[in-house]
Amino acid sequence: MFGFININKQSGISSHKVISILRKITGIKQIGHAGTLDPLASGVLPVAIGKASKLIDYLEEDKAYQVGMYLGKISDTYDTEGTVTNTNYRKIELEEIQSVLNKLRGTIKQIPPAYSAVHYNGKRLYELARIGKIPEDIPSREINIYQNELISFDYDNQILELNIECSKGTYIRTIVNDIGQELNCGAVMFKLIRTKSAGMDLDGSYTLTDKTTTEDIESHLIEPLSVLKINTYEINEYEYNKLLNGNQFKNRRNLKDTILLTKDNKVVAIATGNDKIIQPRKVLL
Repeated sequence: MFGFININKQSGISSHKVISILRKITGIKQIGHAGTLDPLASGVLPVAIGKASKLIDYLEEDKAYQVGMYLGKISDTYDTEGTVTNTNYRKIELEEIQSVLNKLRGTIKQIPPAYSAVHYNGKRLYELARIGKIPEDIPSREINIYQNELISFDYDNQILELNIECSKGTYIRTIVNDIGQELNCGAVMFKLIRTKSAGMDLDGSYTLTDKTTTEDIESHLIEPLSVLKINTYEINEYEYNKLLNGNQFKNRRNLKDTILLTKDNKVVAIATGNDKIIQPRKVLL
């Protein structure tokens, strides 16, 4: 079995649990996913099966989410999974929200939440947070917020929902916390749905059930060529034999950088190219 599957992960289970379920169904150990979703979150979880796992790093990195938050609350985890405290009983106006959203677009610096899987001095941040040793100097990272668009705002209950389009590595929980800080009232995430990731969207996703079979998985497999936005190079028999031995060959098409090598329009390897040669990097045969 070889390809990607667009899984609609349900809230309440981890991304790792999805992989565990798929391994049990298919009997295949070589399965991986792109972009972890927290247990609270649901939506698009791109999964690679078989040797397609070697292609995960080449998937598109931008993502889109629908997020729901309560204003006037804070949480140690920035979401309702943590300890939630009421902070502000002043009702926030829509005009204030729009002003903050305008500030939180484009390239910004973001500090990952303490309860995250980011590494810090050889430990995961959440491991340190659980024993009360939250570092004060967590490194910030540069991210891009392409869009943060209002879906709805319930003024009476101070519930805000947004569409967010962003770059890889963006923590939506932190965006929620930043919004709360900018509004000087606090904000806690209660819902997160990933609607797009790696060229896959929610409409085309597949939900695992108790009755899922290997045949179901196979019928929902996505051909890598349909989601990988990389130049392709169809190899001939001579080049195919070179590939089997891990050897480089002449670059007939003068393609540069990362290239998908195909045989009979099927992905067989990842390679790099320059003016003269193509060098195979990851063979998928």
